[in-house]
Amino acid sequence: MECYFGYEKEYLKNINGLNTAREIYQQPELWSQTLDIMKANKKDLDQYLAQIIEKEGLRVIFTGAGTSAYVGESVVPTLRKNNNISIEAIATTDIVAKPLQYLKKEIPTLLISCARSGNSPESVAAVEIAEKVIDEFYHIVITCNSDGELAKRSRLKDNEYLLLMPKLSNDKGFAMTGSFSCMLLASMMIFEKNMEDVERQVQEVSSIGKGICEDNYRNLDEMMDKKVEKVVYLGAGGYLGLARESCLKLLELTGGNLATLYETPLGFRHGPKSIVDDNTIVFSYISGDDYSRNYEIDLLRELSGDEGNKFVVAISQDKDDNLESFADRVIDLGIQKNSIKEGYDMLAYILYAQIFALKQSINRGFGPDNPCPSGEVNRVVQGVTIHEFDVK
Repeated sequence: MECYFGYEKEYLKNINGLNTAREIYQQPELWSQTLDIMKANKKDLDQYLAQIIEKEGLRVIFTGAGTSAYVGESVVPTLRKNNNISIEAIATTDIVAKPLQYLKKEIPTLLISCARSGNSPESVAAVEIAEKVIDEFYHIVITCNSDGELAKRSRLKDNEYLLLMPKLSNDKGFAMTGSFSCMLLASMMIFEKNMEDVERQVQEVSSIGKGICEDNYRNLDEMMDKKVEKVVYLGAGGYLGLARESCLKLLELTGGNLATLYETPLGFRHGPKSIVDDNTIVFSYISGDDYSRNYEIDLLRELSGDEGNKFVVAISQDKDDNLESFADRVIDLGIQKNSIKEGYDMLAYILYAQIFALKQSINRGFGPDNPCPSGEVNRVVQGVTIHEFDVK
């Protein structure tokens, strides 16, 4: 009998959850396909970047809306650390609403658009506005839909480069799952120079991901029995973007019926910690570098000493006695610390967040494939009027 995360296929089909479950489950295979796509594009992509990368004052902006924006938020801190260029993450929804606060006419700019469908009104408008505002404009499109507007327009532009993700990454379900992780992986690889090392990273994280989907997801089962009203995700650097995406998955798949919050471990003390009560689960994404980990462990220690029955979960690459001492549950990837580079480990981490959201959705009686059947929120955003922008 075909099963996903402990649910039989027919059961998932009956509750309108089969697409989402299957799309979470198939991601490790899609990562291998994404690797092949990036390897096949490597020579042409490098040639495209060669004409841009040495531009004086070059600005690289990752953009997208919702989950697609969180791709950039997740990868930019690591890319900025590893590359001697200015790299930022700015959502299309910010660019469209306040173009001149984010775009600079005289600064050469490479916009990297991440988009599942490529049809969101802001996704297209952000590019059109950027073309109007910026004198020297370049564009890379990372999308899961070959028939979307971004893909179509990119094929007609000499100054653009199109990266199409695996066909099955264009999720049928309401929430972005495989689309997020494939675009995240492609984004991490755009500026990579050592493809052999990247291939090893992807192969290892794909193997770990398969283990999570086939059996290790059971690490979450004990949390399904708890009365949960609030969920917090914590992360520093790129893990903050991952925490934000983790919150959104839970919010989407439970129809907004679970309160969620994302923060940094240090920022959490400054007011947001007030959310914690006996019905709260706190997930903390643990860094590989010891300096950052010190602060993350300090917060776990503080939470363990606080009164109440909140449940604290640390998610890490490796086993760590300090984590075991201060967290109620430690979920590790079963590898040595930094065996997988920061950024690539997010592929495995997000699986746990997606599976947790799926199970909470099912437990609360929602159909994960369409948790908002009344239509207030849609798979591709609707009802947005794009107003004409004139450069003055």
